Amino acid sequence: MTARARRRAPAAVAAVVAGALAASLAACAAPSPDSPTPQEAIVPSSPSGPSSADTGPASAALLRAVGRGDAEAVAAALRDGADPDARDGDDRPALVTATRQGAVDVVRALLEAGADPDAKDAMADSAFLYAGAEGLDDILRLTIAHGADVTSTNRYGGTALIPASEHGHVSTVRLLLDAGVPVDHVNDLAWTALHEAIVLGDGSADQVAVVRLLLEAGADPAVRDGQGVLPRDLAGSRGHDAIVAELDRAR
Repeated sequence: MTARARRRAPAAVAAVVAGALAASLAACAAPSPDSPTPQEAIVPSSPSGPSSADTGPASAALLRAVGRGDAEAVAAALRDGADPDARDGDDRPALVTATRQGAVDVVRALLEAGADPDAKDAMADSAFLYAGAEGLDDILRLTIAHGADVTSTNRYGGTALIPASEHGHVSTVRLLLDAGVPVDHVNDLAWTALHEAIVLGDGSADQVAVVRLLLEAGADPAVRDGQGVLPRDLAGSRGHDAIVAELDRAR
């Protein structure tokens, strides 16, 4: 090989390698007969969900107004064609954001515009579930009036009645029972509303009232928890004597 040929050899080899690499990449990019078309391919969503920038100007304005709790601006955005079920960058529905803020007028405007009372955020909270758990009765009534699924469950597999009972929200428990929430539903912790009112409650007068409401609605005091313990024994071991008396009257 001449000196000139030796100088040209590396360039020739590089050209061959580059050509082979390009061909390989082209082959990888070309779909096989069994590969889904771009329309069929599953495109993973962003971990944080769509942002306000993805929803159009009216919906972006809606999300900003919801964040401020500005009912008038929410109504204006809805008139401009905003999606009442728009979600923010954390994949939280506008209705859930408004519920967490306790913004009754904003919740009303969204529901009247067709927002889904059962739409859940990344924590599996819907407006109905959150309002029930936190005792937000005005919002809870609105979600029920707009068709919320009263049997829906949270991230613990429990109905809204279970955390409402735990927190001693007497009026909320009454609302949920009247709406038809199953009184003996068992969550992923193997507890019913009655169990949680006893185990996670403080034995206060409100907790006693909740236990009474649950029993009057047909809660079964013979349902054992995941360890096989009866509600009466759970109450007795915690010194909740007034609750023990309620349970004894129900037997």
